[in-house]
Amino acid sequence: MELKDAVAVVTGANRGLGRHLAAQLVERGAKVYAAARRPETVDLPGVIPLRLDVTDAESIWAAARTASDATLLVNNAGISTGTPLITGSPDMVRLEMEVNFFGPLAVTRAFAPVIESNGGGSVLNVLSVLSWLHPADLGAYAAAKAAAWALTGATREELAPRRITITALHVGYMDTDMAASVPADQKTDPAEVAARALSGIERGLPEILADETTRQVKRSLAASPNAA
Repeated sequence: MELKDAVAVVTGANRGLGRHLAAQLVERGAKVYAAARRPETVDLPGVIPLRLDVTDAESIWAAARTASDATLLVNNAGISTGTPLITGSPDMVRLEMEVNFFGPLAVTRAFAPVIESNGGGSVLNVLSVLSWLHPADLGAYAAAKAAAWALTGATREELAPRRITITALHVGYMDTDMAASVPADQKTDPAEVAARALSGIERGLPEILADETTRQVKRSLAASPNAA
């Protein structure tokens, strides 16, 4: 997909990876709707702030009506509560699923007809290495991202006849607020991740592995499991 003159909607664009994606899209010549629950927190030059709460159906459909010229959707908004599945709060587990799985699904359902009506385009789903690696203390997040990986594959097949391609971005720890407690040498620069993601969209890649940790984990999926 050519990003110059594309019209992008980036969820969670007020900080972290979303902010970098929105800024670099502008640099590449795209028109950008920078979506956030509180659009007044969007301070990037050259973007159009857009109210969008991925857990609020009314705000999603209103955003789709406003950004009626969209050709690229970036499902970036997410949350990590550090909730284990067995001993953690059921409400927090449900919240992670609402934001990280049902949110991207709802936004994609709203914007798919918009993108199709504009001649087709792309959707980028920001996933995680924890789509495949499932540590107990991040069980809710890993489960939600694994579900979002399944969502990505299923919608890729469903939307292909409508000239909409789906790209998955898998990444480990980034130097953002979500990973503030992680040592710096274990984190990737989100600006680099954004650049790799956008280049992958331009190349039409179905999957982007943003760092070496993610590549190692993906390779391990092909290893023969120990069997009794």
